[in-house]
Amino acid sequence: MLNIPLWRKVLVWLIVAAGLLLALPNLFYSRVEMSNDAEAVIASGESNDELMAAAGQWPSWLPDGLVNLGLDLRGGAHLVARVEVADVYESRMDSLWPEVRDALAAERDTIGFVTREESAPDQLVVRISEADGASRALEVVRGLARPVASISGAGQMDIAVSADGPVLTIGLTEAERVAMDDRTVRQSLEIVRRRIDEVGTREPSIQRQGDQRILIQVPGVGSAQELKDIIGTTAQLTFSAVVGTASSADENPGAGNEIVPFRDEPGRFLVIETAPVVSGEDLVDAQPTFDQNNRPAVSFRFDPTGARRFGDYTSEHVGEPFAIILDDEVISAPNINEPIRGGSGIITGNFTVESSTDLAVLLRAGALPAELTFLEERTIGPELGQDSIDAGTIACIVAFAGVMIFMVLSYGLFGLFADIALLVNVGLIFGLLSMIGATLTLPGIAGIVLTIGMAVDANVLVFERIREELKTARGPSRAISLGYEKALSAIIDANITTFITAVILFAIGSGPVRGFAITLGLGILTSVFTAIFVTRILIVTWFDRRRPKTIEV
Repeated sequence: MLNIPLWRKVLVWLIVAAGLLLALPNLFYSRVEMSNDAEAVIASGESNDELMAAAGQWPSWLPDGLVNLGLDLRGGAHLVARVEVADVYESRMDSLWPEVRDALAAERDTIGFVTREESAPDQLVVRISEADGASRALEVVRGLARPVASISGAGQMDIAVSADGPVLTIGLTEAERVAMDDRTVRQSLEIVRRRIDEVGTREPSIQRQGDQRILIQVPGVGSAQELKDIIGTTAQLTFSAVVGTASSADENPGAGNEIVPFRDEPGRFLVIETAPVVSGEDLVDAQPTFDQNNRPAVSFRFDPTGARRFGDYTSEHVGEPFAIILDDEVISAPNINEPIRGGSGIITGNFTVESSTDLAVLLRAGALPAELTFLEERTIGPELGQDSIDAGTIACIVAFAGVMIFMVLSYGLFGLFADIALLVNVGLIFGLLSMIGATLTLPGIAGIVLTIGMAVDANVLVFERIREELKTARGPSRAISLGYEKALSAIIDANITTFITAVILFAIGSGPVRGFAITLGLGILTSVFTAIFVTRILIVTWFDRRRPKTIEV
């Protein structure tokens, strides 16, 4: 029967209206984007007449979600970076030295004094003064070894120790190197992601490639160098014990120490212990603030482990200075007046409001564990992206025109109803893309073009069934009703298999493949909806008004 309950008609048209309303901002893309950017700045606390005027370019009561344009459509920067994983071996040896020193110092009666010797960056070479105690020293250092924290390295230890007379050589096992390499790349990936997210860049694509490489694609960035500046700032913060002062950077700081210059006082140097008391890895928060003299500063807070170490150190060294080191420069060296418990504090220096804010952002994002070497960099200009948009638009128009002409020629008035549903279908696709904040790439446009071709398949199935029913001399009303009933299962079956394919592509694919899968999957959902509900309501509404004795499909 052709009767459709009123509530169902109202619901269908409400869904269509909502979808088209969500898609509407994309017709005024530049204006809405400018308004959204201005509103974001105003929300951060800054406001002026220019920003208010820009924010007012789009009514606040209308939806303002946009389809994000990918790198190939919007232009931007493309980088491939290699993580220099070997960098972390040296820092691991430096951090191991205090542990080895303290453990061997407890056996001083047997092995004598312990000194650290010059060595390769990935080794720790220790000399003991009593060669006869080498076997005991080996036993002690081997006792510091821990199981490798990875599935592939299960059952193996992290360090290997050998002795040549009074000299002990400590190095990382191969299993530990593999595990460290993996952890370093994962950490670098996360920190790059956080740094790019902190500056509010839209829809970046950051993926791991192979064992040591990271692919970074950020739409809307002016140049590859600008993106490198965002990623490459180190912001390595450490709190280190002060050994003394030095008159130049060329003095011998002694084993286990290093000389670092003051950032704001040229010619002044401090000798600090290489192994830090607490590092930036223990930070959980950093915020711009003002000190007691109302000068810009940065407040920080450690995690429980860092807070305990910092509290223990300041308790044992009251009256002594400690150094706050940022990127191998001393930014402050205050005296410890009292134990600092609780794991929070404040960094002062010659900051401006802007520089304290930037430092807080970098500290929150964390320090890169290893250097990034950029192997490939490419800036994609907006002109190239506009060419892609123009080409995609032409493809959509040609696909539209071809399908609409074919449907009208093949099915007459019913084909025109299918064409109206096709237009609604594309509007709903953009509405859904805007609602979920998806990124549209060139493969995504290909998915939409494919959907346009597939969207009328369901209508073709229905119309062919109606033709078959008409040939059995059934009345128009009965033929239309049976046509929809008999075609429904075929429509569902055909689209479910394609939808499953789109889901699999989205789940295991990345980048452009996901963009294609998203538009294809959404296109299937909207095309089934328009074919089953929208086209049917159009036909039923027409039929109820005209009541024709015969129909031609």
